[in-house]
Amino acid sequence: MTPTRLSLLAATALGLLPLAVHAQQSDAPEDPAAEIESTAPAETPEQGADDQAEAQDRAQGDAPSAQQDRERAAAGPQDLPQVGADWPFWGGDAQATRYSPLDQITPENVDSLERAFVYHTGDMPEGTAEGKYSPEITPLKLGDDILMCSAMNILISVNAASGEENWRYDPGVPNDAIPYGATCRGVSIWSDPEAAEGDVCATRLIQATLDAKIIALDAATGVPCEDFGENGTVDLWQDIGERVPGWYAVTAPPAIVRGVIVTGAQVKDGQAEDAPSGVIRGFDARTGELAWAWDLGAPEENRDGPPEGEVYTRGTPNMWTTGVADEELGYVYLPMGNSSVDYYGSNRSEAENEYSTSLVAIDVTTGEVAWTFQTVHNDVWDYDLGSQPTLVDFPQDGGTVPAIILPSKQGDIYVLDRETGESLHPVEENPVPTRGDIEPDYISATQPASTYHTLRFEPLEERDMYGMSPLDQLYCRIQFRRANYAGFFQPPTEDAPFIQYPGYNGGSDWGSVAVDTDRGIIVANYNNIPNYNQLIPQEETDWPIITDGGDSGEGAGGNAPQEGAPYSIRINAGWRSPITGMPCTQPPYGGIRAIDLATGETLWDRPIGTARRNGPFGIPSQLPFTIGTPNNGGSVVTAGGLIFIGAATDNLFRAMDIETGETLWTDVLPAGGQANPITYEVDGRQYVMIAPGGHHFMGTGVSDAVISYALPE
Repeated sequence: MTPTRLSLLAATALGLLPLAVHAQQSDAPEDPAAEIESTAPAETPEQGADDQAEAQDRAQGDAPSAQQDRERAAAGPQDLPQVGADWPFWGGDAQATRYSPLDQITPENVDSLERAFVYHTGDMPEGTAEGKYSPEITPLKLGDDILMCSAMNILISVNAASGEENWRYDPGVPNDAIPYGATCRGVSIWSDPEAAEGDVCATRLIQATLDAKIIALDAATGVPCEDFGENGTVDLWQDIGERVPGWYAVTAPPAIVRGVIVTGAQVKDGQAEDAPSGVIRGFDARTGELAWAWDLGAPEENRDGPPEGEVYTRGTPNMWTTGVADEELGYVYLPMGNSSVDYYGSNRSEAENEYSTSLVAIDVTTGEVAWTFQTVHNDVWDYDLGSQPTLVDFPQDGGTVPAIILPSKQGDIYVLDRETGESLHPVEENPVPTRGDIEPDYISATQPASTYHTLRFEPLEERDMYGMSPLDQLYCRIQFRRANYAGFFQPPTEDAPFIQYPGYNGGSDWGSVAVDTDRGIIVANYNNIPNYNQLIPQEETDWPIITDGGDSGEGAGGNAPQEGAPYSIRINAGWRSPITGMPCTQPPYGGIRAIDLATGETLWDRPIGTARRNGPFGIPSQLPFTIGTPNNGGSVVTAGGLIFIGAATDNLFRAMDIETGETLWTDVLPAGGQANPITYEVDGRQYVMIAPGGHHFMGTGVSDAVISYALPE
């Protein structure tokens, strides 16, 4: 090890520097992955004292800079980059439509699509990270560069036309920070309107990490932004409480609106009621200072951070997925989950019940709630909102209404007025089963249902049980008869297993929907598979909470302790037969649907995923038949009339005709395409890119490849 590298590691161990390296530009003669020491200037004692004094002011509630941050946000909207040649947002454009106006690749020529280049991040699981990689990476494209993170939050810039590496920055995230899987869905970009062209950090690449930090780098060079936090880093563990590895992590790119970085965090599911807070925080994109905090348990008291010695309210619902922002209104829309104990709710607070599994609009100029819309009452099914919502101008009464499209795991798709939160279509309150004696006074007698569109299917029947063999089918039918199941929203039970249909990964998840705004078509892929669960009294289980960064039982489809609640939970995710390992219900297990934006009517619906990698006992059948497999990840739609999507467990990347749903082209990926693709243009040539990193829970392998496709030159 070189003395320079040794010095850097020593500084990191003392908390003086992040474990980060800035590689040379792509035209330098050295190895592009070579590491050099950061040149950020050291903090002077006077600066350190000033920072400490300011931190004390914040803790005491004075927070003068927080007020300044809010005033800056109130100054008005900023100009935002446009999708087209670039892909500047995780959702493509600022509205998260995942729609590109590029049309060079069409249904007529897509069968000529070929790989333009393959880039390897070099980030593969080692040691305790083995079997825990689920990268889910969506790159951005800005100017000539692709900007992305790896599974373990290594930030990377490559040439968008050649794949040649420009620079990389490794923040040194430890393996024990992995919460459920090593996941970095993406990064965000912010251009400082007060910076001059050519200034360092005039355009910033911003990432939130598995070990709960926000990092800001100069997008062109990878140099840390010295004026952001401490040497380019803000620690999100501030005021959260005891650090338990893997219990508090960020896997989604933050939303940025009016110069405020807004982020939640993933709180490890199913462990304990005394889990980290689900607080949502806004930080100044220039300085990293806290602009506001929304702690639903103490919204006013903790607006500028909790008083000294206290922490944000523990165990509250969190936002683990990606929000979306309306720059004009100054609102950020937060798809919320439920409380840290998912399958028991009688001891939740009124605030938890109000905001769990809801879309919450926050005014970034104040940090206050503008409105909220709930999709599940008293959620004890882990139906947290996983999809990023999409902003559209929705056709209505001969004109349009600024609206937000909200997909859900239980299958409903809502269209809301994005200024008021009111549904543009009637929302029904339907009676649901209340059988079960666990929480008879807590389970809601009704649940909301969208009259616009739903991906829900008819309730299961015994004849729906399926098997690769007669023994499979017999076993699954017996299991069906043993279980408590009275239909949609069957409450959790302990006297027997209960069937949750759809399961917690049903409907629309983090991949979100895509909207062809020109054709007026929503494209939604979905899962259609149940879970087979059972509550177990705490005195009958010995499932300790996980404090070493390991998989949570719930996230891995197993046992979750729910410490602090009267019951643990045993989960059979996907409800599989123990004989062959195949699902108990008949296929299709996943599909993709086109929906008329104006009417909510289904235009076409097709299963997605073949049986080529699936089969009994985990043996791939190699059969090319389309059966509809579980899928994870979203799609991209283009003006050329195509849908590009990976997602399915057959490890194929597809191009589909948006008018018919016909698959026109496929490519075999080195691992699962559980990631959202992008499309962009360089020198008049359209490219399509996906990062097929695979997914440990989906059983689709692991890869560090990032693949870009184009038509032959």
